[in-house]
Amino acid sequence: MNVTKLDGIGACVFDAYGTLFDVNAAAQHCAADLGDKWLPLAELWRGRQLQYTWLRSLMGEYADFWQVTGEALDFAMDALDLEDAQLRERLMELYLQLDAYPEVGDVLRRLQDGGMKTAILSNGSPKMLDAAVANAGIGGALDAVISADQIKVYKTAPGVYQMAVDQLGVAPGAISFQSSNAWDAHAASNFGFRVVWVNRFGQPRERLPGNPDVMLDSLESLPSIVGVEG
Repeated sequence: MNVTKLDGIGACVFDAYGTLFDVNAAAQHCAADLGDKWLPLAELWRGRQLQYTWLRSLMGEYADFWQVTGEALDFAMDALDLEDAQLRERLMELYLQLDAYPEVGDVLRRLQDGGMKTAILSNGSPKMLDAAVANAGIGGALDAVISADQIKVYKTAPGVYQMAVDQLGVAPGAISFQSSNAWDAHAASNFGFRVVWVNRFGQPRERLPGNPDVMLDSLESLPSIVGVEG
C-alpha cells in the first residue's frame, strides 16, 4: 500500500483503542507492581478482550465493553498467576484514563479546523469512551462519539459501521476510517469506507475481505492525505 491522497472525503472516523488511545498504557503504569509481567499481561488482556467481543457477537450474548474488558483482565491475571484484587481495581481504573498517542490532539484539531467532520466509532461503552475522551482533552475536536453499545453487537458487524453513516450524514465512500487494528481496517473497507490502516505495530497484512487504501505508522500525515492542509 502506498501513501496517497483520498479524494472526496467529508468525514474522518476513528477507532478508539490502539488507534487514538494506547491500550498497553494501563498495564505499563502498573509496571512497578507487575515487573516483567506487565507486557505479557497487556497483550493477554487485549487479545482476550477482542476475542470475547467476537465470540459474544457470534453467540448472541452481548455484554458491554466494560464487562468484557473486566472478564478479559480476569483471564489474563489468572493465566499469569496474579491474585491481587487491589491491582485489578487499579488496572480497570487506568483503562478509563488511557494515554492518547502524542499526535492525536493536534491531528483532530487540524482536521476540524479544515472543515472535516470528525468522530470516534468504537466497541467501547459510552462510559469508557467519555472517560478516555475527557482524559485526553479531545472532546472539543470531535463531532460525535459513537459506541457499538447502541446496537448491542461488536465490530466487525456491518451495522456498527453503518452507525457512522447514519449519525454523520455522510456516504460510506466519503468517510475515511482510521484503525490500528488490521481486522477492523479490512472490515471497514469491506463495508464501503475508504480506510487508513494505522499500522503502529508493524503487523503483517490480514487475509480478510476488504483492502485498506493507505497504510501509515501514525496519524501525523492524515490531514494532508484527506485533503486538509496546514
